[in-house]
Amino acid sequence: MSGGNRPNPVLWLWYVYGGRLPERYREWVLHDVTCRTWALRHIARVFVQVSPGLLVLLLPGPLWITAMCVVGGLLMSLLYSTSSMVESSETRLVKHGYPLGTGREKRAERQAENDAESWQRYVERYRS
Repeated sequence: MSGGNRPNPVLWLWYVYGGRLPERYREWVLHDVTCRTWALRHIARVFVQVSPGLLVLLLPGPLWITAMCVVGGLLMSLLYSTSSMVESSETRLVKHGYPLGTGREKRAERQAENDAESWQRYVERYRS
């Protein structure tokens, strides 16, 4: 799966913060939330979303306190975001015109293919 047209950096930031991309990026959105690395892409989006919080480090005061606040906020963001990443990816797909459940179906199809390939390798190696 090639993923179609990729958005430019400005459009990608719009997408990261929940914006809807133009129709020509529809296939790329499907690829983004269903490819093999979809979970890592989700986590990368979380890091981008919370990156403005690094400005807290510029506040006056002990650096270790503000740094610990930033680390704590990042950890909480990751916790909440990863706990709802399947639903978040489905929302992105629905926003781009796909029916609810499309992401789960695509990931399940890919997993079934991987399982079949793994089973075939097992059979060839140990059952021959």
